[in-house]
Amino acid sequence: MSFLTSQTHLHITTWVVAIVIFLIAALMGKNSKGLHMTLRLFYVLIIITGGALFFKYQAGDPMMYGMKFLFGILVIGMMEMVLVRQKKNKPTGMFWALFAVFLFITMFLGFKLPMFINFLA
Repeated sequence: MSFLTSQTHLHITTWVVAIVIFLIAALMGKNSKGLHMTLRLFYVLIIITGGALFFKYQAGDPMMYGMKFLFGILVIGMMEMVLVRQKKNKPTGMFWALFAVFLFITMFLGFKLPMFINFLA
């Protein structure tokens, strides 16, 4: 397995685990303090592994990779907003919708860019 493939797999693993932790924490509600802290660790890992991939690939199409990086940060932001607002008993519907939209865009770009997979075909 090449370094590039293992780096990509590490990034995919970190965001899959983070989404699972996020969904569990969101279902647990206010009792998810430990999970929320673990999720924040995974945010950092996602940004580090994503940044490494960004700097490795971005020479090919810098604008698209920059957009993917931006939407990835927005996904993390919406995950955090959902959990924090849920903890404060504030409405989260708009943030769930934005999370879903940003996640779809990020996954579309993530699968399309380095692997040239047509996500919707």
